[in-house]
Amino acid sequence: MHQNFQRRLVKTQDGSHTLKLVGLDEHYHSTFGAVQESMYVFIRNGLHSLPGKNEVVNILEVGFGTGLNALLTLIESQKRNLKVYYFTLEPFPLQREEYEALNYSSLLPERGLQERFLKLHECEWSKDIELLPDFVLRKEKTGLEATSLPGYFFDLVYFDAFGPDTQPELWTQPLFEKVSSAMKPGGIFTTYCAKGSVRRALKASGLDVEKLSGPPGKREMTRAVKM
Repeated sequence: MHQNFQRRLVKTQDGSHTLKLVGLDEHYHSTFGAVQESMYVFIRNGLHSLPGKNEVVNILEVGFGTGLNALLTLIESQKRNLKVYYFTLEPFPLQREEYEALNYSSLLPERGLQERFLKLHECEWSKDIELLPDFVLRKEKTGLEATSLPGYFFDLVYFDAFGPDTQPELWTQPLFEKVSSAMKPGGIFTTYCAKGSVRRALKASGLDVEKLSGPPGKREMTRAVKM
């Protein structure tokens, strides 16, 4: 996948925005509802599913994209008094005019979100940035295949890359093994993708895989636990 593609703003069925890759049948979030999907797949079936209360929740996100997952995680961490270290990969960052046009902050009830949302996008790359006293963000402008990950470190993985038809190289057993090695035992891996080949590759990587009902508009999703 190359960086010289165009993106178009699209309003989804819950009123929130996503971006469409022009010329491809690929969106950054579900057209049935961007916020709805992210809340269901990554927050409800990811962050909310973590056992117990970790001193710090270390999160790996593959595909920073619009910043929606990071924004929702920041909101939830404040509600639940969680300390979060959020490590996210994005080889194709949005342009300023693209992320400024996204409407998530106006749809969510919390105050002062737009300033925090813009800071998520505008803070420096490859540095630990304390966005809030209990929320540290580190963004790397690179893909998973080119990134070195620490071993036994992450409690939670949001796998939100473009789908296997668009980025097949990311949905492979070698890369899942790399992610699995970076997860703590009991760590959770969650993704919107429900392809059988993806589930088999996750299982072969040492993860206990389960099928869950999907968000609106999607029959199934996948969650896995590090054994």
